[in-house]
Amino acid sequence: MKATWRWFGPQDTIGLDHVRQAGATGVVTALHHLYGGEPWPLHEVLKRKAEVEAGGLVWSVVESIPVHKSIKLGSGPCKQFIGWWKDSLASIAKAGIKLVCYNFMPVADWTRTDLKWRLPNGGYALRFDGIDFAAYDLFILERRGASDDYSENQIASARERFECMTEGRRDDLEHTIISGLPAAEASYSRETLRRSLSEFEGMSPSDLRANLMTFLGEVVPVVEEYGIRLAIHPDDPPWSLFGLPRIVSTAEDARAILDRYNTSSNGLTFCVGSYGARADNDLESMVGEFALRIYFAHLRQVKREAEKSFHEAEHLAGSSDMVAIVRALLLEERRRREAGELESEIPMRPDHGQLLATDSERPSNPGYSMIGRLKGLAELRGVIHGLEYAMENIKEKV
Repeated sequence: MKATWRWFGPQDTIGLDHVRQAGATGVVTALHHLYGGEPWPLHEVLKRKAEVEAGGLVWSVVESIPVHKSIKLGSGPCKQFIGWWKDSLASIAKAGIKLVCYNFMPVADWTRTDLKWRLPNGGYALRFDGIDFAAYDLFILERRGASDDYSENQIASARERFECMTEGRRDDLEHTIISGLPAAEASYSRETLRRSLSEFEGMSPSDLRANLMTFLGEVVPVVEEYGIRLAIHPDDPPWSLFGLPRIVSTAEDARAILDRYNTSSNGLTFCVGSYGARADNDLESMVGEFALRIYFAHLRQVKREAEKSFHEAEHLAGSSDMVAIVRALLLEERRRREAGELESEIPMRPDHGQLLATDSERPSNPGYSMIGRLKGLAELRGVIHGLEYAMENIKEKV
């Protein structure tokens, strides 16, 4: 597996020299200054590629070309934005980049209720608290129809939590949920969030899935022509928020996407943290079933809690068996390489590292601190090297 690192471009406080020192050889990035759905000009893509290569690295994965909300709605200027997505694919192909990770989450990208939750060791982690989120949805945002999405017990717990919050905590909670995170299409105020949510009112998972399939029907022939592979990222969290449909949360969801367009150009980003936030997802089984179509791995770890809550755990110490998952991915990568079906290693990256030691003194995007991800990458590289050694030297025992 190829060790990669998410980099947010020249404005990132973590420079490419530090990325290389962390042990990564590939970079995962995007044109974050062109994030409104407009087409990516070839010269901008080539400029970013040159910046990465000047740092002694390669641009391994595009994450992400934003999917405009009109595409998810299947209305308005969606045809124009799909056309622009194709234009961006053309630029990427001409630059020689072959893998695109994207997601299809409406309104909100990955969502947390706390960006600095204190850990027993003194560090900090991202956390999603289901009761805090319900308190925001019900009693701060006061979303129309929100009470229909929660049980009586959840509403009572959310009310109690809300009543115990100071004004400062309520403000912090709102800012955390709606301010916009690195892969989001936009930041919101309370009113703009309400308006955006209202656009999706009444949309069912079947409706959203149909819009995804329409989108794929347009772009899959293009990526096939260009020799690019798509890798859809799962929902995060992998369940409905704000009453919005989620369609990339389970093995059944992934199966539907892969079966509809059964081509090597249409694949998955296997995010251990996202799929692993649901206890009913059997991740080892999913790797076994989808291995041929897993093109990118986010080796992120979460620790599940009660009431649909979780926090970002150490990469080897959460609710999923990371070693078993990496082993399954390596075995498939090895089989495909020996069969001549794989031209290069599957890129992987650590994700949502904890905030450790002097990280708090260095500004960074939430979840993308230096030391926390370096620790995670070191642990993951150790696991990978150990498993690869065992596969070469103790084949009968692995």
